[in-house]
Amino acid sequence: MIRSILKWLWRGGLALVLLALIALSPIAWIELACRGEPVADDYRPIITDPAERRAESRTLLTYPEWHIVHAYDDYARVIADGDPHDFGYIRAIRGFWSSLCALNRAAARHGGATTQTKMTIYTIGVSFNVEMAMKALYEETIGRAATWVRGEARAPLDDLSAAQAVRYAAFLQQVPWYKWDFRDDAAALDAAATDTFRDGERRFALGLEYRAKAAYAEVIEQAVGQVGADKLTLRSVVAGLPADELDAVEGVTVIAERPEGVEIETPRYRAFTLIAEALAALGGDFVEIAGNDDILLTALSDVPQDGALHAFARQGYGDTRNLLLMKVADLGAVLRGMRDGPMRLEHIHDY
Repeated sequence: MIRSILKWLWRGGLALVLLALIALSPIAWIELACRGEPVADDYRPIITDPAERRAESRTLLTYPEWHIVHAYDDYARVIADGDPHDFGYIRAIRGFWSSLCALNRAAARHGGATTQTKMTIYTIGVSFNVEMAMKALYEETIGRAATWVRGEARAPLDDLSAAQAVRYAAFLQQVPWYKWDFRDDAAALDAAATDTFRDGERRFALGLEYRAKAAYAEVIEQAVGQVGADKLTLRSVVAGLPADELDAVEGVTVIAERPEGVEIETPRYRAFTLIAEALAALGGDFVEIAGNDDILLTALSDVPQDGALHAFARQGYGDTRNLLLMKVADLGAVLRGMRDGPMRLEHIHDY
């Protein structure tokens, strides 16, 4: 009896070790196969205040977190008229690590990643792996079987969960995931569920997922509160527009007029992308952003574009996401060119 228990404990321990190795293997691949050659940076920044200047490599290394944001958007698009098992969970995981490989190589030429930055990326990457793998395991088995029982016609909670996914994906464009009210989503499922088998299954599976995320979000929010969240604004220098015209743009605060242009302060994240588009449309050109002269953006096109650091197909949309690194000084012209060109702006990755 004791020998049998020890055998099962050994097997269980071995399985955990194997799972850990599988989970950590992408990190080993990034560290061993995705290194770049460091390049000395001779750029002299205009914005020199340490509180306003950010490491240039951050423009590249903010993308992995946005890949997760985009994955939720892809998921919402797929289940808008399909089912969760139609989404490529493993494909989403593969996209995270393959894009990180290209970005890690490029980041080496722009100051490289700090240990803290890498640990953050690896942590969210492994968490993303686990979440996607668990959803794949469930939706490809029990979830798929529930759709067989349901038939072709969608159940009320299929439509409700699809709407929730759309709202959540939009929310993530500007606000951290842990601020989403997952318990409210779970309560909405409870209130709208009918007595059909599919609704019962969706209510149980998604309700369990939402409540688990709500508990985890509370832990993360407390941890962020202890270490402090990133600053929500950034400084830029813009040429080609007078200070009063810049000040009239919503979200823009004029800080100072400099020989190189006007120093402004704006929100970060999705809001910055929209403001940058507006300034470019008015004829403005960025001279520098957060003390840097290179910036990453993602653009959408029908086919992969030449010169992209990395490009791959989006799920549910039938188009391609391109990761493009360019000089800040070229950003305005690139944005204006996208109004009629083969690419459409998706997101500008600040620092």
